[in-house]
Amino acid sequence: MESLAFPNRRRFAFTIMDDTDVATVANVGPIYRLLADLGMRTTKTVWPVDCPEGSKNYSSSSTLEDPEYLNFVLDLERAGFEIAYHGATMESSPRERTARAIDKFLSVFQRRPMIYANHGHNRENLYWGADRIDIALLKFLYRWLSGQPSNQYQGHWPGSPWWWGDIASVHISYIRNLTFDEIDLRRVNPTMPYRDPRRSLVPWWFSASDAEDVTAFNSLLRVENQDRLERQGGVCIVATHLAKGFVANGTVMPETERLLQRLSDRPGWFVPVGTLLDWLVEQGVARPLPPSEWRRMQWRWFADVVGRQIRLRLARLARR
Repeated sequence: MESLAFPNRRRFAFTIMDDTDVATVANVGPIYRLLADLGMRTTKTVWPVDCPEGSKNYSSSSTLEDPEYLNFVLDLERAGFEIAYHGATMESSPRERTARAIDKFLSVFQRRPMIYANHGHNRENLYWGADRIDIALLKFLYRWLSGQPSNQYQGHWPGSPWWWGDIASVHISYIRNLTFDEIDLRRVNPTMPYRDPRRSLVPWWFSASDAEDVTAFNSLLRVENQDRLERQGGVCIVATHLAKGFVANGTVMPETERLLQRLSDRPGWFVPVGTLLDWLVEQGVARPLPPSEWRRMQWRWFADVVGRQIRLRLARLARR
């Protein structure tokens, strides 16, 4: 694997893709102010429209229908942050609502979304659940572990009420797929972003480093991992939720602030996800994914999924 010559003699690349789950101005504003002060520019997803039927898990979340939140997001974009798409809203959206949400995004930002991340168990998710992978045994095991039916995700099914693959192919350039317990994504997916002819509605796919909440984020960014990312000249795109524990009483958690400050002092290239992926395409790194790399990625991803589930269940037992 050849080393990368990052712009401005930077030694590694780091960015964040923040899924908008449970986000409000109050619970993510301080962390974005910190990122801006540290010179880091990252990517924030949004839900363009409200969810009038209600949502059991995400009812506290803000969407672009909230004027205060809309202004906050527009201020972020003006400050150099990238705004991306996390689906129409917090629950499953049929084609009509998805089309309306894309129109809303285009109207607000005067550009297409470009980057998308599937959300939760939304029926319109594209190539999601077991459809993310190809190894038959892993598909079977994943469906068994998740308890999801084979027809749960239908965004890529023409004729389905949830179908919007044709809309996505026009407006979306990059979609996040597999996530790993690894800070340097080049160790598991050097051919990134990548094309997948079996999932042809999507121009490019990319991987991410998994960090569900502030605890996982702090663990991922521990100093020895930062050392390794810099030493290896690596690439890190953290998939996280900045609304999940990063801010308490209007203040960023001290350990998170310390780790981000330490990272920002290093010679990293801190740009939004789209800027990084576009640059990787320009460098010729991106191409169709070699079969051997794809097989390794699937096995590593499944092992990481199982490991996270075990840790989650142990943590729940410890709290009892």
